[in-house]
Amino acid sequence: MAGVGTYANASASANNAAAGPVDLGLDREAALRVSQAAVGRQVGEHILLNREGQPISLAAYRGKPLLVSFIYTGCFQICPTTTRTLQETVQGLQRAVGPNQFNVVSIGFNQPADSPQALKSFATQYGIREANWEFLSPPAAIVPALAQDFGFMFQATPAGFDHVLQVSILDAQGRIVRQVYGEQPLPAELGEPLKMLLAGAPVQPDALVDQLVDRVRILCTVYDPKTGTYQVDYTLPLQIAGGVTFFIAMMVFFINEWRFSRRVRRQQAQQRPTPRQA
Repeated sequence: MAGVGTYANASASANNAAAGPVDLGLDREAALRVSQAAVGRQVGEHILLNREGQPISLAAYRGKPLLVSFIYTGCFQICPTTTRTLQETVQGLQRAVGPNQFNVVSIGFNQPADSPQALKSFATQYGIREANWEFLSPPAAIVPALAQDFGFMFQATPAGFDHVLQVSILDAQGRIVRQVYGEQPLPAELGEPLKMLLAGAPVQPDALVDQLVDRVRILCTVYDPKTGTYQVDYTLPLQIAGGVTFFIAMMVFFINEWRFSRRVRRQQAQQRPTPRQA
């Protein structure tokens, strides 16, 4: 039922027409090449339906970073697992960076089965109540173009679907800056690029940002593997403060020592007997 690595195979509903002819599954290497080729691409202004059946353009999410996952509601193991993992990460990040700093979208790719009502039921069943998280249902006609934009590949199989397990991270301009793979990606794999985007920095491993004072809350949050959450890390500012305090203390010590030595010399000079004249 579960696939290996970055794609999954799980049981689907009877309507698999959106994925095309039934095949033996995805070519993993080809799927990864397609996924990685999407990095740097600006996603189109596709119109989808939210859980209430109201149309919304993906362009409406520009202005903030966006996390995008693809699911199908007929999946009873892989998609719920990845969604719960994503939820834990989202909750941890919101505690660290504050509310309303980024958005999350899960797109149902199995049309017409993944209707707004089906996605609403999916979100309710798995307890997704975050205000910044929406589940969107695309018209069947745009699914191929939508999937292509995100570099998302899926294929109908006798057991359901093979599909890439990925979360796409988009910047505020709607460009894909990172693809994160796996059934249970580490929160840091999503959190670190997101924090860099919130700090206004390019998503690069060795990237640094300017205006550290204004962005210290973003830069000083780290993933704690013991608790599975993001927490504010006061280590760096405490180290800096400790170094400054040590320097000041040493300066005060040397100044006091210098003053004490001068006072001792003066006292010794005053106590020294005056030589008698013959």
